[in-house]
Order: sequence, then structure tokens, then C-alpha cells
Amino acid sequence: MSELKKTSVFCGAALALVSLVLLTGPRRAVPDAFFDVGESFFPEFTDPDTATSLEVIAFDEDTAAAAVFLVTNRNGLWTIPSHHDYPADGEERLANIAAGVIAIIKDDFRSDLVTDHESFGVIDPHDQSLSTLRGRGRRVTFKGASEQVLADIIIGDRVEGRPGYSFVRVPDQNRVYAARTDINISTRFNDWIETNLLGVERDDVKRTVLNEYQIDERTGGVRRRGEFIVDRVQRDEWTANDVPAGMEVDDVQMNLLIGGIMGLEIVGVRPKPEGLSGNLRQAFQERTITNVDLQTMRSRGFYPTQAGDMLSNEGELLVRTEEAVLYTLRFGEILYGSGNAVAVGDESSDDQDAGVGENRYVLITADFDSSGLTEPPRPSNRDFENKAEEQWTDADREYKEQADLVAQWERRTETGQRRAAELATRFAKWYYVISAGTYDRVHKTREELLTEIEAADEEMVEPPA
Repeated sequence: MSELKKTSVFCGAALALVSLVLLTGPRRAVPDAFFDVGESFFPEFTDPDTATSLEVIAFDEDTAAAAVFLVTNRNGLWTIPSHHDYPADGEERLANIAAGVIAIIKDDFRSDLVTDHESFGVIDPHDQSLSTLRGRGRRVTFKGASEQVLADIIIGDRVEGRPGYSFVRVPDQNRVYAARTDINISTRFNDWIETNLLGVERDDVKRTVLNEYQIDERTGGVRRRGEFIVDRVQRDEWTANDVPAGMEVDDVQMNLLIGGIMGLEIVGVRPKPEGLSGNLRQAFQERTITNVDLQTMRSRGFYPTQAGDMLSNEGELLVRTEEAVLYTLRFGEILYGSGNAVAVGDESSDDQDAGVGENRYVLITADFDSSGLTEPPRPSNRDFENKAEEQWTDADREYKEQADLVAQWERRTETGQRRAAELATRFAKWYYVISAGTYDRVHKTREELLTEIEAADEEMVEPPA
């Protein structure tokens, strides 16, 4: 065999050996634990608008109980079932939270050991098979229109040194990841409801009335001080009845009062018994109000009368708008407590003797007050309607102005009546609980709304020389 052939044979054999080593030799493998890092948790959940319910379960270590917060859409109406099905203003907020959950990816694998769940804070808050109270996270579940689960995840402790990151896991899986979860998942009741409960803007308020009286709870007698009526003259000018000499309405305090009305902070609700949500006089006649209902109302500071009126132990505030919608806020008893004890009346966590702040029961009603829209005089002649405008006489033009004023009054009356009816329906079913701060801003006495008239400085004029 020639030297050339020998060399070719040796080279071929060497190449074959190299190939065999490459095919059969050990490789550097990626650990199985990291196979899904970078993937989405819920790849099929891509459209936040498909979410029709959000459930958040959080564990309270102090009470050793899981608190459930639920927002859902039923037949186009957003409600909070965990809070007596109170109407929610939640469509946009829920879509934003859903978009945040969709964006969560498996950034960093940490563990697939069940024994690590407590240290990461990702134990299911609803898991009753475990005795430990610590290490329980928040379970966030989204469902679609057919109750199918779109996303279900437990968010645990924050990752130290990585702002915006938390430990997370899927409830039926052991694997724990670090993932970006800077999502504002609020379970505060007043974050999900209409914040301007009365729907009042600053310039809408034309009259406020302090109906000052107190009820002697022992005898049932009523001590009345009378009504203090404040009317708006112009934007920052007010006038009132029964103002002592040397005093005037304090426009600063009136602005603060209206601000309190606009920002009425609702921290809890209670459903009224059905017999108390409509006409009280009719309810008494039809005996739809039970003694238990009456006892509950009195315990909250409200006293229905046989005549169909309602009294409250801390008096009333009446507010009339330019649409002639008349709101009546009746102030009842103090409610101590915190958390669900205030929000929904969870007796298991209620503390009747102490709490964070002195919350207050309030009843709200809305009516149309026709005296707030004076009907203008109607034209005695409408012949102008059958004439061209260039043929109108001066009398025709006057009649046309009167007709326009009447039409404007009719439109405003219709708007006010419709608005009052909508609000009456909104308020009819509920006792509200307002925060102590809100109560202090809207529960005023006439003395607090008055100030001394400041004497004008007299200009000093020197006598002529």
C-alpha cells in the first residue's frame, strides 16, 4: 500500500472516531427545572376583556381566616357578591388587573419543593389541610363568561432586592417562580364603587339644610332645634335664615362642607330588609316590617314612625341641587371595628367596643323637590308659532321668550325627576357606613357655618390745612 493510501486510511479512521465521540460522548444539558423559564403562566388568556369575574382570597393571620373579595358581571351589571352584591364601578379596573396577570411570565425558577412554600409565602390561603398560619399568599382567580377559569395564581412574598417581583405559583403545582407582579390588586371596598356617591359637583349645590334635632333614646322624645337653611347667591356667596346680628355665612366652611358631600367616603354597606326599601307608611300598613327589622334599625340609630317618616339620632343634612334633586342624609349610630366587620358586617371579626375610628351609619334618600324649579309664566298667546319670524310683533317676541323659558323649565324638570328616580333606586336598598373623617366633614352645626362679619377698614382722610 502506498504512503498516500495509508495516510488517507488513517485520516478517514480518525474522522470516523471523532464523529463517534461527538455522537456518543457526554453533553452539557440544561437542567429540567428551568425548561419553562420565560414562558407565560396562562398562554390561552390573552384578552383582558374576556374576564367577567375576579376573586381574591387573602389570609388574615390575626383572625386565622381567609377573606374573600369577589367582583363579577351578571347580565351586564357589575356587582360585589362578597359585599352583599353591591353595585361595582369595576369594569375598567378589572380589565387593568387582568392585563397585569396576563403579562406575568416565569422569570426565575426557585423551587419545586412543597416544603419551601411557606418560606416563599405561596401556601394557598384556602388550604384547610395545613395547620400553619404563616406563609399564605393571595390567590387571584379570573373567570370568563361561562365560568371557565382563565387564570389562577398565588402571589406570595416580595423578592428581596428585586422591586416589583414576588414569588408566585399556580395552585395545583409545586413549582415556585420569581416574577414581576407590580399589579394594583385592590380588595378595598371603596376602590371598587362609585366614589362620588351622590353624583354632586361643586356648582350643583344650591341649598343645604341642617335639620337639627336629637332623639332621647330612653323616652323616644325628640328635641328639635329647627332648620338652618343656607342658599347660594352666587359661586362663593351664601345667605341663610336666622343669622344672628354681626354674623354671616362662612363661605370657606360652606366650600369644605360641599367638598365633604362630593367626597362622601363609603367604607361599608348593609342591605335593608325588603320592607324598609320602599314606602314606610305602606310597609307599616301592610305589616311587612317585623319587630326584628325595627330593632335592627333602632340599634343603628334610625327610628321609623307610623306616619311614614324616618328620624335619626344625630339629625339630618338636606342638599338640593340646581336640578331640584333633594338628598337627605340621616346620621345614625357609631360603628366600631375594622376590616369586614365594617365593610360587610362580618360578626366573627366585629368589635363592638373599640376599633379603628368611629365609623357612622347613614341613610340616604333622594327625591325631586319641585320648589327648586319655579315654573315660569306661560305665554297667553302662541300665534307666533304660525308666523314667519320677520312677521313677529314685539308681543310675539315676548311670547316666544316665555315659551322658551317654559320649554327649558320642562326639560330641567324632566331631567331632575329622572335623576331623582335613579338615585332613589340606588339608595333604597342600603344602609351605608361612612368613615369618621367623612362624618366630621358633613355633620355640621349652624355655629360651625357662621363667622363674624369683619368690619371694613375706614379710610383715614386728613382734614384740609
